Amino acid sequence: MSDTMKVSLLGLMAAAGSAICFSIIDVLVKFLSGDYPLYQVVLLRSLVAMPILLLIIVPLEGGFHVLRTRQPKLHLIRCCAVLFANICFYTGLATMPMADAVAIAFATPLIVTLLSVVLLGERPGIWRWSAVAVGFVGVLIIMRPGPGTFQAAALLPFFGACGYATLHVLTRRAGGADSPAALTFYPSLAFMTVSALVGLTTGDGRFATGDSAALDFILRAWIWPAADDWWAFVALGLTASIGGYLISFAYRQCEAGLVAPFEYIAMPLAVLWGILVFQEWPDLPIWLGSGLIIGAGLVSLWRETRNNRPPSRPRPRSTG
Repeated sequence: MSDTMKVSLLGLMAAAGSAICFSIIDVLVKFLSGDYPLYQVVLLRSLVAMPILLLIIVPLEGGFHVLRTRQPKLHLIRCCAVLFANICFYTGLATMPMADAVAIAFATPLIVTLLSVVLLGERPGIWRWSAVAVGFVGVLIIMRPGPGTFQAAALLPFFGACGYATLHVLTRRAGGADSPAALTFYPSLAFMTVSALVGLTTGDGRFATGDSAALDFILRAWIWPAADDWWAFVALGLTASIGGYLISFAYRQCEAGLVAPFEYIAMPLAVLWGILVFQEWPDLPIWLGSGLIIGAGLVSLWRETRNNRPPSRPRPRSTG
């Protein structure tokens, strides 16, 4: 196996690992959303994740100098994209069935592949386009779109998908110059800062009117966590730090259009969590759609192992 192939495979393994982490995060956020506001969930998650990043991941990458960047404007845009994506997706997750929200959010890989052509100049081949298309067909089979699917709440995870896709493409663009630790640090700092500011201004719950479940999840009053819930906040922080690092590594090492189908792994995991956590047994369309999703990722992996072409890496551009 060539060095190029080894690097690509490491990136794809990181993408798969991040999908597992983010699937766990989805379950935990859904679990906590009935009692705690979004800003509190994000803040406590960040307070756990940041020390892990600074005390473990950053030293392993060589020290705090790896956090320096010559692209502050690009990172600012990345932070705005991920903040927008989190607000939209997790609000949708709190107000919709989990499987519906996750399935709609899996428009992300398709959007990533489209944006990678426009913004990064990548040229996915027919196999990769086919893998993304097949995976997306699997998502549609699971969604079974109909009149009930296109409700206002369903737009939230879709907008979240647009935000995540923008984040991933910008991560790929910044990755030629910045380390995975730096790519993880700035969004984490943004999460901590913005959630703390929202908590300080809305933490008394005066803006939660009860008229909208989505707005109430964002604006309800701060509640000191129950003793039985602290494990969930700690697990959120652990998985967020690991998942954020892995996805940054993946999009830094591999073309965005190649990584995208591997994020579909989280869909079969959502089926698994539904069985184990919520006792929801999937029907035939979910099994069929999940099979297509997994198959799409395996086809991408197979093509990558047969491809000795060096992966294109966008030339870093200073935006600061």
